[in-house]
Amino acid sequence: MADEVKLYAVAGSPFVCRAKIALNMKGIKYENLEQDLSNKSAELLKYNPVYKKVPVLVHNGNPISESLLIVEYIDEVWKGVPILPQDPYEKVVARFWAKFIDEKCIPALYKAFGPDGNEDTDKEACEQLQMLENELKVKGTKFFGGDSINLVDIAADFIAYWLGIIQEAAEKTLFTKDKFPKLTEWADDFVNLEVVNQVLLPRERLLAFFKKRFGKA
Repeated sequence: MADEVKLYAVAGSPFVCRAKIALNMKGIKYENLEQDLSNKSAELLKYNPVYKKVPVLVHNGNPISESLLIVEYIDEVWKGVPILPQDPYEKVVARFWAKFIDEKCIPALYKAFGPDGNEDTDKEACEQLQMLENELKVKGTKFFGGDSINLVDIAADFIAYWLGIIQEAAEKTLFTKDKFPKLTEWADDFVNLEVVNQVLLPRERLLAFFKKRFGKA
């Protein structure tokens, strides 16, 4: 019996795109179910009653929520291209950096570009980006995963694609090649991967959205 795979999603969400990238890497066919978050479907609320958010992956009737957990589940269930390292230590390190991106880096960036953004929030955001820049320098590899992407690269999809668009919308630049040469090069390489660019919403659509959110009045 074939696997039934459904993804409850919103186009343009970096968190949803994490799941889509992982599914693409494994070559998994799935049904994409677009959600209206202003009028959440009964199915979404049924499958994710705690957070009531996307993405939610439903595999043979079993729901998995939270994007990084979904990516790890996909890696566990479907073999082929590995997403997490096989070595136990390297696996823990990958999880550490993925968690860092979600808990430290992305919140600092949203704060810097939000209405209360100032020199202090800008400095904090740049300090978090510098952590990732340093990690890439230490690794000396094309991606956080080495020659190919892994959990950390997928977790950082927001930095690779969304951050540049937000900068343009807000008319404020923190993430530059001069400041972060390794990380900006990584971002270009990541976005140009077929498994990644297939799932990205066109830049123009995201720019219009973020101009309403972050643009100057």
